[in-house]
Amino acid sequence: MEWDLLFFVNSAMLGIGLAMDAFSVSLANGLNEPTMKKKKLCGIAAVFAFFQALMPMIGWICVHTILQYFEAFETLIPWIALILLVFIGGKMLMEGIRNKDNEAEKTEIGFAALLVQGVATSIDALSVGFTIAEYGLLMAIVCAIIIAIITFLICVGGLVIGKKLGTRLANKASVFGGVILIIIGFEIFITGIM
Repeated sequence: MEWDLLFFVNSAMLGIGLAMDAFSVSLANGLNEPTMKKKKLCGIAAVFAFFQALMPMIGWICVHTILQYFEAFETLIPWIALILLVFIGGKMLMEGIRNKDNEAEKTEIGFAALLVQGVATSIDALSVGFTIAEYGLLMAIVCAIIIAIITFLICVGGLVIGKKLGTRLANKASVFGGVILIIIGFEIFITGIM
């Protein structure tokens, strides 16, 4: 593979494709926490960007070292994403239903939940390691950085949109956010199984 325009376009397209799940979860997080500060917003987007860049690199390393073990793990990826996102989404959904009369109380996303979301939305990106297997180490790193930058920007957009909608939807935001996460979990699962 050469350092040409096609490399950068392919990397950007990978970034856009991989960031869609993270965008949806960011939207749900923004819905759930409409008063989120800019620092936290950037932190959430950075966590998603980090995992979206890390997973293809782990996949790339697996292809170049322990391919047979990765292939066995690959069948579990849809199940892991489904379980993690349904758990987090179900929790948000239940909190939203329990707090439906209390508009002022919003549940903020904790760091542990954010890490689980980051892993759940990016775990399918492990298989991108197969796609970029022909790249040398430096090209794989540059590709991962491009994916991270695009994911960060897309997630910031999702969080901002979610925040704006969240203030309008008031106490229904947590319910909508939870439903979105559950739908994403099933979408990743069904796509992974097919």
